Amino acid sequence: MDAPTTTSADNGTSGGGGGWFTPRKNPTTAPDSGAETADRPAEGRRPASIRPVGRPGAASEAPAAGTPAPPTGTSTGEPDHGRETPEATPRPAPAAAQPAPSPADSSPATATSPGPVPTPLTPAPFASTLAPPPTAASEARVPAQRPSPVPPAVEATAAPAAAGSPDAVLIRRAMAEVAPVSDKVTSYFYALLFVRHPDLRSLFPAAMDTQRDRLLRALLTAAEHIDNKDVLVDYLQNLGRGHRKYGTRAEHYPAVGECLIGALSKYAAGVWSPEMEAAWVRAYTTISQVMIDAAAADELRAPAWWYAEIVTHDMRTPDVAVVTVRPDQPYPFLAGQYTSLETPWWPRIWRHYSFASAPRSDGLLSFHVKAVPAGWVSNALVHRARPGDIIRLGPPAGSMTVDHTTDSGLLCVGGGTGIAPIKALVEDVAEHGERRSVEVFYGARTDHDLYDIDTMLRLQQTHPWLSVRAIIDQQAHQQLPDAVRAYGPWNEFDAYLSGPPGMIRSGVNALRDSGIPSDRIRHDSVEELVAAGS
Repeated sequence: MDAPTTTSADNGTSGGGGGWFTPRKNPTTAPDSGAETADRPAEGRRPASIRPVGRPGAASEAPAAGTPAPPTGTSTGEPDHGRETPEATPRPAPAAAQPAPSPADSSPATATSPGPVPTPLTPAPFASTLAPPPTAASEARVPAQRPSPVPPAVEATAAPAAAGSPDAVLIRRAMAEVAPVSDKVTSYFYALLFVRHPDLRSLFPAAMDTQRDRLLRALLTAAEHIDNKDVLVDYLQNLGRGHRKYGTRAEHYPAVGECLIGALSKYAAGVWSPEMEAAWVRAYTTISQVMIDAAAADELRAPAWWYAEIVTHDMRTPDVAVVTVRPDQPYPFLAGQYTSLETPWWPRIWRHYSFASAPRSDGLLSFHVKAVPAGWVSNALVHRARPGDIIRLGPPAGSMTVDHTTDSGLLCVGGGTGIAPIKALVEDVAEHGERRSVEVFYGARTDHDLYDIDTMLRLQQTHPWLSVRAIIDQQAHQQLPDAVRAYGPWNEFDAYLSGPPGMIRSGVNALRDSGIPSDRIRHDSVEELVAAGS
């Protein structure tokens, strides 16, 4: 699961003074989660409390465990299309969450966290979680067809300070200072967070190995792009809405902000100053406020999560299953989008999967899942889940959707289980009665991996405007993007790519070489494909 994180945009609230905002309403006290308490460490100077400006009554959600910002271009998606990146083999976890080590400890605070313990499915699944708040309206939010672009993800190394607002210059200077010791910053940040606020530990997965870098990276990404208001606001609003499922509330954001600034001030001590601290306070306050407001508005329209019962479980290959579920209430989404999913066997571990069909009249949802070695969620869904089991779904997200206001052709490239959202896009075009040209390239390493080729060929027989080509690496002796380029040019098409991160990277380059402008190439976030699959 992703854990409390935030990301941002400067909405013009960078005022004078110390930058410490007071809330519109006093936040309610968070109920004790039962997490194990710990003594507060002896620390140096501690920044004053950051206070949210938002409405504390709304359930703002725990920022996804450092969900990195998607790359520039047309994509905001971040599903793994049914495949998980191999992660460390899970180890048994103690019954109670262990407190983080003291911030004074030089060893990473979370690097050796034990893995979560699978729990048996009980008649009351997810009994440890709170029930989602009732919605004020029966209809849920349907994302827009063309969301604004999102900021590029930044790696651990920060870009050198560039021209921008005074706050942005100060923020980038701090990031450049901490870049060489980013692991220490991350460890110290979590140590501060869990020792000062042990009740927040329950919002994070028991195993922090694969999640520990995400939260801090998301915060730093948002802060670096604080001047890109138009780019960041939509991304932050989606993040705030999506984070409701973690149980984050408005009063949690100040705690994260304080610990962020505490970690930065320690490891950027050489350049740290009151002015730099004030710049970070203003940036984080803006970041969190956008997310808090988005979550509060979404609470009036949609639940924080949906329960869904598995109704069919179809093994297509020894390691690929098509899982179909029935949500407990209407679940509106667009073809090409994805959702986050949690199983009862790995509580608080959320993974992203694309919808494998356009919205159906019966309300059922399908996902293609590929089990990978040490993939906790994927192996549970492929080898353990059965009809009747209950899972949880987060809200829909992603912008890899069809623009029905144009008649441009569609070039759809799907590799492996990345064919799932491609199939959904084809169904979406068919349901709209359009006869625009759709060219599908279905890539796989072997014949065995073309598990859904029969479905795609049946669609081709039904719709004369659809062309499906299977590209098998071992037979074609070339990679899928190279094969697509050979069939070009594609300059009159809108392109959609779905599959492993390496395929997307090379595919984008191949399509640009074929004459397709970058703003007409849609794909899921490469950075999130790497992170979300773990």
